[in-house]
Amino acid sequence: MTATANFLTEESDPFCLSPASAAELLTDAPWRRFAAIGDSLSAGAGDPSPGYADIGWADRVADILRRVHPDLAYLNTAEIGATTAKTLATQADRMIAFGPDLIHVPCGANDLFHPEPDFAAIEQTLRRVFELAAGTGAQLTTFTLGKAFVVPKFQDWRDRVRTLNAITRELALDHDAVLVDMWDHPINSRPNLLSSDRIHFSTSGQAVMASEVIKGLAGVLDANR
Repeated sequence: MTATANFLTEESDPFCLSPASAAELLTDAPWRRFAAIGDSLSAGAGDPSPGYADIGWADRVADILRRVHPDLAYLNTAEIGATTAKTLATQADRMIAFGPDLIHVPCGANDLFHPEPDFAAIEQTLRRVFELAAGTGAQLTTFTLGKAFVVPKFQDWRDRVRTLNAITRELALDHDAVLVDMWDHPINSRPNLLSSDRIHFSTSGQAVMASEVIKGLAGVLDANR
C-alpha cells in the first residue's frame, strides 16, 4: 500500500466508497439535519490530493446524505484552532438551536497543544460537549486521532494522543456514538496522507474518513433493522 499510495485515486483507493455505494449503504437513513462542531478536523481542512475531489470529509458525508434526502439541512460551525472549551462556549448553542438528528462531536485535538495539558479538565469539558449533543436526541459520531498526526516539539506527543483517544473512546461508548478509530488505520502509513502543515489529512485522507463515517452509520442502521 505504501509504495503505491501516491498513485491512488478515489476510484482505485480500497478504503474509499463510491458515491453510489455510499448512498446505497445509507438508503434507509433517517437523518435529515446533520451538524458538525469543533475544530479544523471537524471542518475537514486539508491540502488537495491529486486524484481526489477537493472537499472535506464532513461535506462529503453531507453530500451522500443528500442523495438519500435531498432536503438535508447541514450546519458546520467548526472553527480552525478551536479548543474543546471554545467549542462549548461558542458553538454548542448554535448546535442545539439547529435541532440536529446527526451530530459530529470533536475529539479535542487542539487541547493537546497546551504545554501541559490538563486531561482531567479536557475530559470534563469534552464530556459536557457530548452530553449537550446527546441531549438533542441526535445520533453522534466522533473519531480518534491517527498515528500520523505528530507534533515533534512535544516529546510526549504519542502519549498525549493515546490519552486523548482513550477519553474519546470512553465518551463514545457512554453516548452510543459512532466511533471511527483512526489510530491504527492503515492509511497512517501513506507518505502523502498529511497536508504541508504535517497536521491535517490531505483530501485523500478526507475521502477515507468520510467513507469510514458512512460505514459506521451504516452499522447503526443494520443494528436497528
